[in-house]
Amino acid sequence: MTAVTAVTGETEGRRSGPGPEAGTEDGPAAGTVAGPDGPDARPDARPDIGPEGARGEDAEGTRVAGPAGGQEPQAPDEQGEQPALAEGGGGADGSDGAHREGDGDGDVDADGERWDDGLIARRAVDPSALAGDDGSLVGDEGHVPIGGPYAAPLRTRLDSLRELVGLSRARLDEKALAEAGRVLDEAAARQQLSARHTVVAIAGATGSGKSTLFNALAGVPISETGLRRPTTSAPISLTWSEGAAGLLDRLAIPPRLRRRPLAGGSGDEALQGLVLVDLPDHDSAMTVHREQVDRVLALVDAVVWVVDPEKYADAALHERYLRPLAGHAEVTFVVLNQIDRLPGEAADQVLDDLRRLLDEDGIAVGEHGDPGATVLALSALTGEGVGDLRELIGRLVQEKSAAARRISADIDAAAERLRPVYVADGRPGLGERARDDFTARLANAVGATAVGEEAERQWRRNAGRACGTPWLRLWRWYERVRTPGGGLPQPPEPAEEELTARQRVEQAVRTVADDAAHGLPVPWAQAVREAAVRGSKGLPEELDELAVTLGTPNERPPRPAWWPAAVLAQAAMTLLQIFGGLWLLGQIIGVLEPGLVPPVLVMLGGIIGGPLVEWACATAAKGPARRYGQDAERRLREAAAACGRAKVLDPIAAELLRYQEVREQYVTVSLKR
Repeated sequence: MTAVTAVTGETEGRRSGPGPEAGTEDGPAAGTVAGPDGPDARPDARPDIGPEGARGEDAEGTRVAGPAGGQEPQAPDEQGEQPALAEGGGGADGSDGAHREGDGDGDVDADGERWDDGLIARRAVDPSALAGDDGSLVGDEGHVPIGGPYAAPLRTRLDSLRELVGLSRARLDEKALAEAGRVLDEAAARQQLSARHTVVAIAGATGSGKSTLFNALAGVPISETGLRRPTTSAPISLTWSEGAAGLLDRLAIPPRLRRRPLAGGSGDEALQGLVLVDLPDHDSAMTVHREQVDRVLALVDAVVWVVDPEKYADAALHERYLRPLAGHAEVTFVVLNQIDRLPGEAADQVLDDLRRLLDEDGIAVGEHGDPGATVLALSALTGEGVGDLRELIGRLVQEKSAAARRISADIDAAAERLRPVYVADGRPGLGERARDDFTARLANAVGATAVGEEAERQWRRNAGRACGTPWLRLWRWYERVRTPGGGLPQPPEPAEEELTARQRVEQAVRTVADDAAHGLPVPWAQAVREAAVRGSKGLPEELDELAVTLGTPNERPPRPAWWPAAVLAQAAMTLLQIFGGLWLLGQIIGVLEPGLVPPVLVMLGGIIGGPLVEWACATAAKGPARRYGQDAERRLREAAAACGRAKVLDPIAAELLRYQEVREQYVTVSLKR
């Protein structure tokens, strides 16, 4: 082993030492300890590490290694990450590195001064050695923002998704939009953090060797390995460059579990910007471990799944993780570990079967330059294939596109989940036939046809009264008087409880709503029906009012220009009858000279001419009467249609327009990169 790791214990209170992390919890001490009586011994540091760099445990029970020999550890960076140290012998002052153990708060050093800095003494260099030209601490650069918006395609999809969620909040429940909202929040959070870093998690089942692979990639033994299960109880991070504090804070990795390689890793330019995270077992018997895995996997940029020859087909892995994350293939590595245990060509056979299972899960495998998941075999114990994986990860890190790919894949997954509530069957909408049918139903409900027929009869009655013979009108009056009760004013016909058939109106509203909602996704179809029902409130009453105002006009129908001539002709025929009768009467009583033929002819002319004039007027009145009735029916139909359009059709059209807007936004969101 070429290097060991120095880790920090967790302090119980705030530090007050003068070091670079003074005043913060979990920070290292600022002083340098060379030995119990060395020249650099400080009263604010207390050693708790045995001689020769003996291993101990930190405050959390994590196995740690003390600094050994002449290699003096460097101070941790501002993220609380501890550097890995090379092995060596002896202390900084040439001693064997042994320290006197104290007895708690009452411990004193060789000069009789009290230890008062906390629980564990730490080695550190002089703070001035870490200062730059301006006096600031080296590496104290804080969070590095991404420095600008995402690329145009991804930014367009995020904007469309944000617009889609905004337009849909009043129509869809929060559960349907929860995943889309989470993607937007995570995309905004990731945009504010370092774009120079790529977060890669190593996940796997119990005993798959992911911690061994983590150490092999790091080049130093950082994550504990062994037979005890579970070995990894919390995520551990390893950062190859500074500025990733914000990313680690987002992953909720405490400073005591953040590492920095100084031997075997820091000089690798290809991995500059890599944040490697070792996760607990995803199939751990402890629920808290599985919860940590699920939480971190939702935040990292890429994942390396480590499987072994025994459990590579585990249903828990494929059904719970790989299958749901099939759309994240471009940021997924599937590594078959422990191939050193497989004889001959068994490794290739297992690898082929693994590819088959991934294909069944819907994960595209990137082969021959095609985009997709990377599948390879290696042995973390012997190092076979680790270099290939290290090269692939380094290439992903240098491309600096993993975060955008991950977010784009999250958008794809959210869009697929939203598909049932946005994609309709066929071409939904409100066609002309449905509108005409709705108008016809309202016209029937308001009695537009009956109103038109009544207006036509009224016009004909007026024409008959104006152009009919007086004797016929007198006879009709006589018949009316002779009939019992005929001369009395007739009571109005018993009106229905409602002038318009309410059931017909409700049926018309339901029918047009069903036609408009046909083929729509369930939430939007329900929204269309609700809009129609809300708009139909008060519609029967308004139609009743229209039936009263337009269905029973108080004014007489207009008279055509030929009516006066017809009236004069009818009057002339009547006068001829009277004149012929008087003439004949005068001859009978002897006043006039006898002559039967002339008066009879005059009377017959009047008697025959009167009905002829009436018949001609009735024939001529058919056209105007029909047009008058049609105009009355049309006015009532148009008024009923306008009322129905304002109260029912317009709200339905507004809902359909809103659906069309969200449908267009969904098309933009669901487009592949």
